[in-house]
Amino acid sequence: MDLTEKIDVLKSISAKFNRAGITWSLGASMLLYFKGITTTVNDIDILVADENVEQVKAIMKALKGELQPSIPNDKYKSKAFLQYVVSGVEIDIIAGFAIVNDGKIYDCSLLPNQIVEYLDLDGKKIPLQSVDLWCKYYELMGRDEKVQLIKKVKF
Repeated sequence: MDLTEKIDVLKSISAKFNRAGITWSLGASMLLYFKGITTTVNDIDILVADENVEQVKAIMKALKGELQPSIPNDKYKSKAFLQYVVSGVEIDIIAGFAIVNDGKIYDCSLLPNQIVEYLDLDGKKIPLQSVDLWCKYYELMGRDEKVQLIKKVKF
């Protein structure tokens, strides 16, 4: 899947989410891509506020998003983890993001004050959390390769 196609799908999602007043943020590898930290983007990861989950489901259905069967993962205890495919692009939507590390659950739910900037993609506003925050998330997830990528660029 071409990165341009992923960005086009992101723009479509952002237009709908923003119009509906959804509190959301782009995260993970696509955030790192737009911040110049990585060139590899496998899918689109979006965090949403807990109260917006039902609206998000309706919007994804309107975008002809195909909801994928969920595969439980003991490393996460998120309130909602929805996997969609839109125009061949995989999208993970997470509400109440929670990471399990050493038996402890870390609440990483999206809070509006965590949105530190907006990326403009052809007039579509893409809310972003900080790379520092995502570095902490990756540390909790045990994703050392991502942590090293971030630290290499930041220091």
